[in-house]
Amino acid sequence: MTKIWVNSGDSHVMEPDDLWIQALPPRLADRAPRSERGDKYEVLYIDGERIDRQLNDFMDAMRPPGARDLDVRLKDLDQEGVWGQLAFPSMGFWLCSITERELARETVRAWNDWAHSEVLGKQKRIITPACVSTTNVEDAVAEVERVAEMGFQSVFLPCSTRPGEEYALDLWEPLWTAAERAGVVLGFHIGTGGENVVFRGPGGAVVNYMETTYPGMRVVSHMVAGGALDRHPDLKILIAEGGAGWVPAIGDRMDEAYRQHGMFVRPKLSRLPSEIIRQQVYASFQHDKSSVEIVEATGYRNVMWGDDYPHLEGTYGHTQSTLHELFDGVSDEIRDRVTRGTFNELFRLPEQTPQEAAV
Repeated sequence: MTKIWVNSGDSHVMEPDDLWIQALPPRLADRAPRSERGDKYEVLYIDGERIDRQLNDFMDAMRPPGARDLDVRLKDLDQEGVWGQLAFPSMGFWLCSITERELARETVRAWNDWAHSEVLGKQKRIITPACVSTTNVEDAVAEVERVAEMGFQSVFLPCSTRPGEEYALDLWEPLWTAAERAGVVLGFHIGTGGENVVFRGPGGAVVNYMETTYPGMRVVSHMVAGGALDRHPDLKILIAEGGAGWVPAIGDRMDEAYRQHGMFVRPKLSRLPSEIIRQQVYASFQHDKSSVEIVEATGYRNVMWGDDYPHLEGTYGHTQSTLHELFDGVSDEIRDRVTRGTFNELFRLPEQTPQEAAV
């Protein structure tokens, strides 16, 4: 097969197990996220709370040789045909569960300092979103300003929020202002900030996988209908790993609500919801054929592919066969847009040379 080179809009880095133990004073490190391996479960400890998870949820879901070795990882990427990656946290996802202000502030700073030194500072093809506190908006704003100066191009936020802190509310306005001013993309990764196992009956594995995607849709509806994106037209948001076929559909649904229930709509928007979505909302997918088809059928172009490296449900080991299944028979223009163009619209990467493309 001819190698299709791509950029990934959804990958992950693996933090050291002792990141916070080494970076924080003992009074904080003891309460920061850490994990222990049992016989059947991975046990997570976060700010005094214990969470038990099946081992293959996290610890046994890391298959590629370069999962924890940056030099080997770059060789993995060359093998798979992946030039650049937006690499979200792993354990860092759990920082959004912390509710105590100082602990939240210092743990995200420690994660960002590690990512800046050990990932961004050692190569240019893998870029990480920064983490920010979701416990205090002032702290989040300060961290956005700090990481933008450090060269971060994106900031991670969880899809689910605590009750009373939904993204449509004005309490987040300073963060939207800071992100727009800094020119960073807000990356919302599915399955973060809330409970993912909500049903244990027949079909539970599939039902719960679906449940991880719905909060991503909610992020879009809140930030569009609540006016955040309309007030900040240069702000871009990415819903990572949740597919993309649903994005133009909820735009249509929101337009209908905006028209048919206009007498109840507050705030009034300067553009239709679907227009805001097409201009400011991006989405990444792995295997979904519908995510390619909607670009062809609806003209919604803010779609990017992702490899989910190094997670179990990712494409490592079969990236090229997956890409050919998705893009053989698709026009060059749409293939290039989804595999590289959308990513390059949001993020800066070093240019790939012909010699590198021949690897």
